[in-house]
Amino acid sequence: MRRAAAAIAVTVIGMWLVLSFKSSPTSRVTAASGATAPSTSVPASPADTGGQPPAGPPPPGSGSSTTQPVTGTRTVNGDVVSNPYGDVQVAVVLDGSRIVDVKALQLPYDRPQSQYISSQAAPLLHDEVLQAQGARIYVIGGATYTSDAYAQSLQSALDKAHA
Repeated sequence: MRRAAAAIAVTVIGMWLVLSFKSSPTSRVTAASGATAPSTSVPASPADTGGQPPAGPPPPGSGSSTTQPVTGTRTVNGDVVSNPYGDVQVAVVLDGSRIVDVKALQLPYDRPQSQYISSQAAPLLHDEVLQAQGARIYVIGGATYTSDAYAQSLQSALDKAHA
């Protein structure tokens, strides 16, 4: 009887834990990839058009979108963002609209603790930006001010790049 009561109690607790589990919201990679991926179109093949070659380009001013996305690698510097521990500035390297790199131009380094935090947070923030493909990144625990300033500087660089 004791074993049955213990088994029921463990089962109830286990079910409660499973049912009360809250999963994280939609992953950033999935959400960001749909928003930042450039759209491409493939011209129809002759087989798709009943053996006829595809028509030529639409006439200018016809309203059809034939503009090409910005291509080539370019670097855009973000604004300097101050926080209680020092200034943060980043430069984003874009290939078209895709973020291929982000460089920290300034991070707080004036105190030993700031040096340590910046040296630990910089590579994590770099990886977060490349994964998120934008400034909506997770804050690094223990480097909240630096993370927020990093994201603000990054957003200003992206705004300048798309202006």
